[in-house]
Amino acid sequence: MAKAKTVYVCQSCGANSPKWIGRCPSCNEWNTYSEEVIIASAKSPALTSNYATGNTPILLNDIKEHGQKRIPTTCREFDRVLGGGLVPGSVILIGGEPGIGKSTLLLQIAQNFQGKILYVSGEESAEQIKMRANRLGYTQNNVYFLAEILTEAILIQSKQLLPDLIIIDSIQTLRTEFLDSSPGTVTQIRESATQLLHFAKENQIPVVLVGHITKDGSLAGPKILEHVVDTVLQFEGDNHFMYRILRSSKNRFGSTSEIGIFEMIQSGLREVANPSEFLLSEHHENYSGISTCATIEGVRPFLIEVQALVSSAVYGTPQRTSTGFDTKRLNLLLAVLEKRIGFRLSSKDVFLNIAGGLKVADTAIDLAVICAILSSDVDRPIPKGTCFAGEVGLSGEIRPTGRLEQRIAEASKLGYKRIFVPQQKNSTSKTFGIEVVGVQKVEQVFAKLFN
Repeated sequence: MAKAKTVYVCQSCGANSPKWIGRCPSCNEWNTYSEEVIIASAKSPALTSNYATGNTPILLNDIKEHGQKRIPTTCREFDRVLGGGLVPGSVILIGGEPGIGKSTLLLQIAQNFQGKILYVSGEESAEQIKMRANRLGYTQNNVYFLAEILTEAILIQSKQLLPDLIIIDSIQTLRTEFLDSSPGTVTQIRESATQLLHFAKENQIPVVLVGHITKDGSLAGPKILEHVVDTVLQFEGDNHFMYRILRSSKNRFGSTSEIGIFEMIQSGLREVANPSEFLLSEHHENYSGISTCATIEGVRPFLIEVQALVSSAVYGTPQRTSTGFDTKRLNLLLAVLEKRIGFRLSSKDVFLNIAGGLKVADTAIDLAVICAILSSDVDRPIPKGTCFAGEVGLSGEIRPTGRLEQRIAEASKLGYKRIFVPQQKNSTSKTFGIEVVGVQKVEQVFAKLFN
């Protein structure tokens, strides 16, 4: 009979200890150790059955490619984030807030997918999935549903069916019979994910895992879960807003700078092909503190709206609040305005917001940020049809930014008449039908904006 070994495992980072301790020495979290029983001599056959023969080392140049192509899902925004579609044998982990639309997104992908799909759910019954599919207008006959939480049983059914795609909702509900612990614990998640990973690689079947998140916004479970999978996706948004953003934090087969944008409607999620249509608003020309920036996420250019509010400080210490923009970067730009340009903002509150709930790390937004701040400070609106793209240096100079022509083309396509960019030798105003204003210093921008 196999021996049972009792260990205490941190549910935050996965560290283990032979006895219970109050504070984890690895992640410094309190009261995260729980007792788990592991059968020491038992090993999962899913991990050992096909590896007894062993592989021999071969030269990298001698490896022959089988010409495997990506599998399109017909969801263009999802495929864009993945890098062009599903890679055979890849394991994708998607996380997000409860109720954000993870299951809805995957069910819609299954609805239009060309091939057999095994949809495994440990959270919902077959009747509940059927009700959701009817609400989304499901009419295909290619999805096989399995209500199961035992990993070994899922692998047996997968080997018999051999689907083209496996969806697991969610990884936290799975358990393996070789561990005597509850589903959702660190060891259960690690073992179940490892078994699914080996099955995906052996059979060249892509697997999509849904993951829960913790109260601090990170994916629940051990960090090794994010290491073993090929792609980690985050489905972001707010339940009070209709828009959802899908971004990648890890992608072995594509870029991590791509984003996909969806709109939550009554019939499910709708793809937003043109992000500028919801990131920009038809604001009145007399509103101060609003500017437009041409930014790029991945290979996609789009325009975003920057909103700033400058007011007298009510309390002793001025507030510096930013939503969607790095607060440290905001403080840096405010220091540049005060030191290099001479604007006194040290006694005023400054609030900054990127409209649409988007988080932007592109430094080309700097010029739009300072223009919005100064517009609010002097209470003069920026002329309508004006756009910005440029990085601001510590000396107040406008530094060059990448993919400038794509930014100019996007602004021209949406009807903007003028765009402020870093000074360049060759003017492109004739090419794109928009006035390109090259500037070298922040002072030049203010002079041309407000005469």
